[in-house]
Amino acid sequence: MLQLILGGARSGKSRLAEQRATDSGLAVTYIATSQPLDGEMNERVQLHRQRRPEHWGLVEEPIELARVLREHAAEDRCLLVDCLTLWLTNLLMLNNPQRLADERQALLNGLATLPGHIIFVSNETGLGVVPLGELTRRYVDEAGWLHQALAEQCQQVTLTVAGLPLTLKGPRP
Repeated sequence: MLQLILGGARSGKSRLAEQRATDSGLAVTYIATSQPLDGEMNERVQLHRQRRPEHWGLVEEPIELARVLREHAAEDRCLLVDCLTLWLTNLLMLNNPQRLADERQALLNGLATLPGHIIFVSNETGLGVVPLGELTRRYVDEAGWLHQALAEQCQQVTLTVAGLPLTLKGPRP
């Protein structure tokens, strides 16, 4: 089962993903893509850590998401990836368009073969004003294209607003 949970900042998407991972009844491995490079981001990471059960596994990987998914996916496991837009930002900051394309394609190409339950969390960035600057416009474009391609392969897609989930695709939990 592949799930995609989208939402804005502080929309409740991570909390919803964590609840769905718990409800799966499977062993959970949390795959963190963030790189806490400053104090504010470190605080956000700490909040997520405090909320997660201690018995969950943790893998921190900012770049090679497809590889980590292949290594950890199993029939008896739920993988929770938080968050795709941070992963995308990490790739954009490498300033290597080929690496971004390769990692994105590796992720999309490998999804159909992964066993178990996988929940992706990502920021929906396409609902606001078109940002100024080439890099921020590229980020919004890349995130939108990634979400469309991923949503096509997922059995369930949910948009979270104000802590409320809206099912866009698949069964309502």
